[in-house]
Order: sequence, then C-alpha cells, then structure tokens
Amino acid sequence: MKTAIKRADSGTQIGPDSPQLDPLGRALRDVRVSVMDRCNYRCGYCMPEASYPRDHAFLRATQRMNTPELGTLITALLHLGMQKLRITGGEPLLRKDLPEIIARARVLSAALARPLEIALTTNASLLAAQAQSLFDAGLDRLTISLDSLDPQRFRALSGDRGELAAVLLGVSAAERAGFHAIKFNCVVQKNVNEADVLKLCERFRHTPHVPRFIEYMDVGTCNGWRPEQVVASADLIAQIHARYPIEQIKQYSMGEVATRYRYLDGAGEIGFISSISAPFCRGCTRARVAADGKLFTCLFNAHGHDLLALLRSHDALLVAQAMRGIWAMRDDRYSELRAARLASGGQTMPDLKAEMYHLGG
Repeated sequence: MKTAIKRADSGTQIGPDSPQLDPLGRALRDVRVSVMDRCNYRCGYCMPEASYPRDHAFLRATQRMNTPELGTLITALLHLGMQKLRITGGEPLLRKDLPEIIARARVLSAALARPLEIALTTNASLLAAQAQSLFDAGLDRLTISLDSLDPQRFRALSGDRGELAAVLLGVSAAERAGFHAIKFNCVVQKNVNEADVLKLCERFRHTPHVPRFIEYMDVGTCNGWRPEQVVASADLIAQIHARYPIEQIKQYSMGEVATRYRYLDGAGEIGFISSISAPFCRGCTRARVAADGKLFTCLFNAHGHDLLALLRSHDALLVAQAMRGIWAMRDDRYSELRAARLASGGQTMPDLKAEMYHLGG
C-alpha cells in the first residue's frame, strides 16, 4: 500500500502522484538536467568559438541552480515518474559539487522508494581526476562525447581546445573506478569525421562499451546546419555491416532514442541516433532543465518555462504541480515536422531555437 512520503527538502508530506501524460500519450520518464552552462571545448555543432569567445558572459553562480535547489527539482521529478536522470552541461565536470549532487539524487530516490538511474554526459577531458568520486557518489552510467580517434581531428573538432590523450586517460580511470558499458557519442558530419566511424567500431569491439553514431542535427542557431551535412544512419549501418556484420536488437524501453545493433560475431554492440532520417518524436519521454532552472519539453524549443523562483522556495510539491501542468500541454514533435517539410521540398525549419549547450543536449 502506498503512503505519503516525507519530502527531504522541507519536511512536509507529498502523496504519491501518477505519471503525467502529454496530449500524445507520452509520459515524463527521462530528464536531462544541466548543472553548468560553461564548457572548456568549443565544438562547432554546439558552442562554436565565433559565437562563444573566451570573454563570453555565461551564467553567474547565483543564476544557476544550487545543490539544494537541484534536490528540490529531483524530488519533484521523482514524484512525476522520472526513472532516469541524466546530468549534463555545458561540461558538468566543471561543477565542483557534482559528486554531492549525484549523492543527493541517490539519497532522494532511496528515501522516496523510486528507482532511478543516474547517468552523466561529459567530454571526459577532466574525468581522470574525478571518475572515482563520481562512482562512489552513486553515478550509474557514463556517456562520453568522442567525435574522432585522430588526435589532430579531435582537437580541431573541439575548437582547438581538446586533447584526445586526456579523454582516453579519463576512460581508463572510469574503467578502474568501476564504470562498465560506457557509451561513446559521435556526431557524424559528412566530409568531416566519417572516417572515424569504422575506427570507433574497431576500438570498442570486444569490449562492453557502446559507440553511438548521431546524425548531425539542427540544434540551436549558430552551427550553420544544412541537410547535406548529414550522414544518414542507414548509410553508416551499411558501411559497418560490410566490414563487421551486424543485426538490430530489441530496444530496452519506450523512449529509448538509439536504435541498437550487435555484431553477429558477438564482439559487442553499437547504436544509432537518427533524429533527421527517422524521427522518434512520438515515443519521446524526455524533458530538459537548463542550469538556470528553465524547463524545456523539447530539444528544439526556443524558450523554456522558468522554474527557478519555485525551486528557490524549496517546495517540491509546487514545482511538481507546475511541471505537471506544463507537460500536460506538451505537443512537441519538431523532428517529425522537419522531416515532412524537407520531404516535400521545403526549406529547413525556423532558426529560433535555444542553444544545445544551454539545454544539455
């Protein structure tokens, strides 16, 4: 029998809530929370140097959600049915209290008896020194952005700021700390890093790790996206299958964005995220909360819903009620509309969108 649960942040009681569905029947299950808008890279598809120079004015610390406010947010989300929390940035490892945030999320999920998978997306440049503390804090999974295994191309793709060697040191540290089945995200751009696809497959074959190849998307307003820059997942699947035969395998759950494949020789798994060629809007169970407390119900939203004042009241019930109302009106299906528009010979969708680094990808 379910009973009222004591809210960790205020000491009052909240009764258990049923999951909220949007008008398309999509539940709120997966939430990406940005804890830092800054990044030490300047990847062209996310935060190009021309738009974000070294003197760019990012959020001040007082404008970002602090650890107690993040605790209030997580409490509210757990009551709304969140099952997976992904911590993102910018670059989340720039946040000094990151282990405390993870530990708080783990305590809250246990106190509320709500199972919660906690994952982290990072460029891994700072991971070597932090992997053990993250694992000890209760982090379940790691996803590492890795667009090339060529040191010079990697540095160029990171805006001349990243060193592949530092990332690989971080991977080794994560393995020693206890992280298994690390996911490696590669955004594939035509005539830029296509040659790295097979190299990434070769690097992680016969390991528990999973490279995932992402179609280059029109996120934000400053990456100059054009449809001809996209390498369709179907083309990559054919290329990989010609070298290493693969077969599609069943998804874990509704809302999973990657299509999963395995090598027929048992050497492991790979994935494909195909927002351009095969939109998955109808099964999307994701929400995003930016570092300044704004809720976005789609990666391609132009504006978010400001929850910061509610979060600073530390009233998780009010936050949950506000989010429930927002989700109940959600009708986002940007990628489906984009696909229909392009298929009919139309132009790309309007450029008024929030930037990817702000949303946490």
